[in-house]
Amino acid sequence: MKVSNSSWAERLAGKIPESLAREIDIFETEISLRKQGKIDERLFAETRLRRGVYGQRYDNGQRHNGKTVQRLGYPSGELTKGPNTMWDAPGMQRIKIPAGGLSGQQLETLADLAEEYSDGIAHVTTRQDFQLHYVHIDDTPSVMRRLAAANITTREACGNSVRNVTACPYSGVCPDEKFDVTPYSRAMSKFLMGHPDTQNFGRKFKPSFSGCSQHACGLASMHDMGMIAVTQIENGKEKRGFEVHVGGGLGAVPYQAKLFDSFVPPEELLPLAQSISRVFARLGEKKNRSRARIKFLIQDLGIEKFKELVREERKTLPHDARWTEYIDDAEKFQESPLRPGGKAPLLGSESFQRWVKTNTRPQKQEGYTVVTIALPLGDIASDQLRSLADIARGFTRETIRSTVEQNIVLRWISQSDLVELHKALEAAGLGDAGAGSIVDIAACPGTDTCKLGISSSRGLAAELRKRLGEKNFQLDDSVVKLHIKISGCFNSCGQHHVADLGFYGVSRKMSGYAVPHFQVVLGGEWEHNGASYGLPVIAIPSKNIPKVVSRLTDRYAANRKEGESFKDFIARTGKVELKKMLEDLARPPADASDRSFFQDWGDPREYTLADLGVGECAGEVVSSVEFDLAAAERQLFEAQVALESGQIDEAGRTAYRSMLQAAKALVKIESSNIADDPAQIVKEFRARFYDTQKFFDPFAGGKFAHYLFSAHEKSAEPYTPDSARYLIDEAQLFIDAAHSCYNRISAPAHA
Repeated sequence: MKVSNSSWAERLAGKIPESLAREIDIFETEISLRKQGKIDERLFAETRLRRGVYGQRYDNGQRHNGKTVQRLGYPSGELTKGPNTMWDAPGMQRIKIPAGGLSGQQLETLADLAEEYSDGIAHVTTRQDFQLHYVHIDDTPSVMRRLAAANITTREACGNSVRNVTACPYSGVCPDEKFDVTPYSRAMSKFLMGHPDTQNFGRKFKPSFSGCSQHACGLASMHDMGMIAVTQIENGKEKRGFEVHVGGGLGAVPYQAKLFDSFVPPEELLPLAQSISRVFARLGEKKNRSRARIKFLIQDLGIEKFKELVREERKTLPHDARWTEYIDDAEKFQESPLRPGGKAPLLGSESFQRWVKTNTRPQKQEGYTVVTIALPLGDIASDQLRSLADIARGFTRETIRSTVEQNIVLRWISQSDLVELHKALEAAGLGDAGAGSIVDIAACPGTDTCKLGISSSRGLAAELRKRLGEKNFQLDDSVVKLHIKISGCFNSCGQHHVADLGFYGVSRKMSGYAVPHFQVVLGGEWEHNGASYGLPVIAIPSKNIPKVVSRLTDRYAANRKEGESFKDFIARTGKVELKKMLEDLARPPADASDRSFFQDWGDPREYTLADLGVGECAGEVVSSVEFDLAAAERQLFEAQVALESGQIDEAGRTAYRSMLQAAKALVKIESSNIADDPAQIVKEFRARFYDTQKFFDPFAGGKFAHYLFSAHEKSAEPYTPDSARYLIDEAQLFIDAAHSCYNRISAPAHA
């Protein structure tokens, strides 16, 4: 049963910042307008994506644990989009967790929401976010308010925006780090979220922070902007800085990030990010989505030209006090233990010893350990989240982080508490060993919920985990350390390119039937921040992938040279030999009557791609002008509601603001630095669009512009029911004219 949730109640309780509460109210209004057909679906899609709301597919219902996922349609007269859409079936809500940092209260909030609005399961992603599946769009504003009250946001968790700023979950406690990057990642997240210079990208932009160059925790090499902590000596003192890389990314064609600067001081970190954002927004591809990431812009320009453009942008960037304020505030961040440090126990059960071997790592602070909680497939149930919150409070000061390997870590665990902690985790069903090992398989949602999923990545991951686990860790030590990562399609959401053994879903026909396959990707390197990307070798039917894993790992264990990595072993073996080793597994079964071969893992039905849809990773490219005009429409709708409820002054003021919003949207086409001052907006609009006759409608001329001029002149006067009503009508005409003006200006020229 859902808990009732009132935005006003939360505001009065002081739990939600007013600005964030307002944003959620706006989204709720936009949902209402979309159902009335007053917002175009293309625009609304990007709007909801920027708030973390995805559509999802329904083909086998693997994740809903038998619950009904379909919802009744809307009452007569409301908008419906047919079956399997955002309007008649639940979708997915992504939740942004900067640097993966969580508190006990936040875990409990996630638990409650998963239980009340989802299927009782929260999912940790490969970018330290959380996702709730099977959430109906009507419920998303309530979910957002509950999250906001716990200081969690969904803003820009998806869409053509700056995504979650990730950071090494061991930052601050890792013996190999240069310094703790946590505060800097949080400062960047705070600065870039909602920033005007990050609202007009052609595609998403992903930043990350790593405290060192040798491990994979930050994966700087595969990010749009990756920061690695470095130091240098200046005037006899050690100075902190960042080695900055740009233009990395996986996807169908992976790109290694290129070095932008070997040393960027903290005070220049945020202006650099802003400058890069401005160049990307201005020059990045907008029409061809397949080439709209910043990696393609850098490829086209060349890294040296890109550096030059960014540095020129930096020179003209207006000073922003937040550049240093946010950094200074963030650098005050520090963690401390709850209990005194101790010594690790010498004895313990066999399961405890296995767990200690794979799930713990010493901190640089003597007597303390980081404990990794392995989450199969990245899933954790509501009751487990609540138990984990209690455990975190009992053993730490709630120093919790999610990881890019879809796990959760507890920091500052006294080594003397490890036995007691393991018992508590086992009681919660969270005591599995194998974190970071070959059984700790990362997988994207695949065909379970993703519209682009071709093969069941989660189903295969579960099967491989089961089979490898049955060997009771009696594997060669060299094999135990390998990483398996699986994607349901070529887009690499499961990060298969940087795995030792990577797999991504494809489809092939065998004996006249479509058969789920996985392309085998070998040669990737997880360490050194995802230093190298693997290449496809051969496509194998899904049901034969466990045999692929056995053959490759057995061959590696038997034939590797002393100290030889799996990547080097693959390179030495060569593609010809690798394909020869696996090609018999690519053939159809000798017994064609075995129909299980034509089914995907975890799905009893015969395989089909009939429900493959359009992906929603970022939505369609929508210009900032369209967003601003949509905001004007929303404000006008709010004015109508105010008038209807008798709030006359509020109705008049809001209608006036809607006209200013539309005018400013047009002015920003020519001047991005326009202020929020009404007089300045009207002045700039008059000069740029009225005096030049750009705003003149073919039928009405400049008549509608005068509605704005008049409303501005009378804005200090009180409104009457009649004047407010007239102004609302005039505002509608003005906004319609603004849309027409924009359409004329933006229309492509014809020969």
